[in-house]
Amino acid sequence: MVSATTSTPAAASTSQANGTSQPNDNITRFAAPSRALSPTPSHQLFHPKTRCFVYGLQPKAVQGMLDFDFICKRKVPSVAGIIYTFGGQFVSKMYWGTSETLLPVYQSTEKAVAKHDDVDTVVNFASSRSVFQSTMELMEYPQIKTIAIIAEGVPERRAREILHVAAKKGVTIIGPATVGGIKPGAFKIGNTGGMMDNIVASKLYRSGAVSYVSKSGGMSNELNNIIEQTTNGVCEGVAIGGDRYPGTTFIDHLLRYEQDPNAKILLLLGEVGGVEEYRVIEAVKSGQIKKPIVAWAIGTVASMLKTEVQFGHAGSFANSQLETAAMKNKSMKEAGFYVPDTFEDMPKVLADLYQKLTADGTIQPQPEPAVPKIPIDYSWAQELGLIRKPAAFISTISDDRGQELLYAGMPISDVFKENIGIGGVMSLLWFRRRLPDFASKFLEMVLMLTADHGPAVSGAMNTIITTRAGKDLISSLVAGLLTIGSRFGGALDGAAEEFTKAYDKGLSPRDFVDTMRKENKLIPGIGHRVKSRNNPDLRVSLVKEYVKANFPRTPLLDYALAVESVTTSKKDNLILNVDGAVAVAFVDLVRNCGAFTNEEAEDYLKMGVLNGLFVLGRSIGLIAHFLDQKRLRTGLYRHPWFQDDITYLLPSLSGGAPGNEGRVEVSV
Repeated sequence: MVSATTSTPAAASTSQANGTSQPNDNITRFAAPSRALSPTPSHQLFHPKTRCFVYGLQPKAVQGMLDFDFICKRKVPSVAGIIYTFGGQFVSKMYWGTSETLLPVYQSTEKAVAKHDDVDTVVNFASSRSVFQSTMELMEYPQIKTIAIIAEGVPERRAREILHVAAKKGVTIIGPATVGGIKPGAFKIGNTGGMMDNIVASKLYRSGAVSYVSKSGGMSNELNNIIEQTTNGVCEGVAIGGDRYPGTTFIDHLLRYEQDPNAKILLLLGEVGGVEEYRVIEAVKSGQIKKPIVAWAIGTVASMLKTEVQFGHAGSFANSQLETAAMKNKSMKEAGFYVPDTFEDMPKVLADLYQKLTADGTIQPQPEPAVPKIPIDYSWAQELGLIRKPAAFISTISDDRGQELLYAGMPISDVFKENIGIGGVMSLLWFRRRLPDFASKFLEMVLMLTADHGPAVSGAMNTIITTRAGKDLISSLVAGLLTIGSRFGGALDGAAEEFTKAYDKGLSPRDFVDTMRKENKLIPGIGHRVKSRNNPDLRVSLVKEYVKANFPRTPLLDYALAVESVTTSKKDNLILNVDGAVAVAFVDLVRNCGAFTNEEAEDYLKMGVLNGLFVLGRSIGLIAHFLDQKRLRTGLYRHPWFQDDITYLLPSLSGGAPGNEGRVEVSV
């Protein structure tokens, strides 16, 4: 056996005003494998004024720490700031009780330390890949005296390097692979103690008489619960982590507790593997620890198995009989520890010891403070069914809260699996239902027919001019879309309205035409600048052929074609144009496809869904014009004034012949 070192009580009692750890030189020796120990921290490792940084963006853990501070009635939050080296934000919104507050986020440790000279603790949430570098950097700042390393899977070589440097610099390391620790009524590390309702149930908002140390973070919560039920509560608790080379060990913290006048009972929860429990035995035998210790080593089940077993922690493997849980429990009991026969008996052993110390006056229970009210997040309260609130917005078409995006209740994977196409997606999002395949394909046909109508129309021209002015895609597209209205694109809505109204009134095609002429109105959807009866628009032919072949009924299209017969008899180019054909066909679709009630069909027409079809289709072409101009590298456009495209008529301020006030002649 080789000798190793542990700290003396004299060194353990050394403390500073700020409650940070100090290295110590007085040592005692006992038979155990050697390890480089970090300096034993003072008994005031954490106190009601402890301030820390949280390294890494962990809003949930930070909020838990702030909530704990609040119910402990701390005046100043324990978290001074967040260190997040990836940048991106400079404040993080948190709650202090029920009020919102902003917590600073620093991109470097240097900036954080320079801003907060009262911080001596860091909760390091860095990953196992980066925790070594970040911890070594943190130890470069003398004001940092305690670092909790949360990450699991830290390479053992790196852990030993961290421990070696910490010993030289006087820094206390808790972890790696730790959930942290808690000082009831004062400070908690990260997610220690679980959720707030568990913290309140375990009365961790005020100090008790039992201080414990454990390897397991999960078992720490169990200890909190056991101690609350059998004693007046926890004085302090630390989970050192289950790795083979933890920064601090059982003896380090138990020596602290020995010097803490508020800790009357010490509790040690060990496990199979390692020899750290024997250091505590030696300290008890040598008189360094005089307070009663309740102890148990987990893993006695290993003796029932035929082969050696590796438990969950990296260090929980017995390399010799000395490291088995059964041998540790036997040795601790022989040394005078209060060791139950099984873990299930621990609550009774602890309760009996507490009652004994209470009876002899060693422990003097204090009156219970009022149970603090727990601030509860709105989302959590809503999930528990404690509150209800009217929503500001309602969505009935899509939902992205679950594992998979839903379109009108249809999982996005099914959208692709069933190959419903863009028309099918439109039917789900626009109409909240699956339309028949012929209807979805008709919607796609409309998009293709309306995608573009050349560069000369107002929408395309606006897009081109905006693009040439150097604007981005969105700006150029919007410039074109803003021209859509009653004069450009509005013929679809107008045609649907006028033809439907006339048909529903029972007007004959000729009566409809005559009525519109008497009201001095043009018939929307009738007429074309170039096309005529003898030179038909092929787009209209495509619509008519598809609708006649696929729609169950086409009464409005038939009516519109009858109107066309009347108008073309007067003038050859007064044909049913593509806007009119699409409009009446769409009315036939919503009225006769079987997917809508009559009321729903009328509502969708009044909503302007036809205008939506035109906007969606024309956006394809407008984006194309934007890309075309960018591809051609065209420059800023300025309309030439000298090509007679602009007539300048300005008022004459010097008088002149009547009728010539606005005339200005320009010669080129």
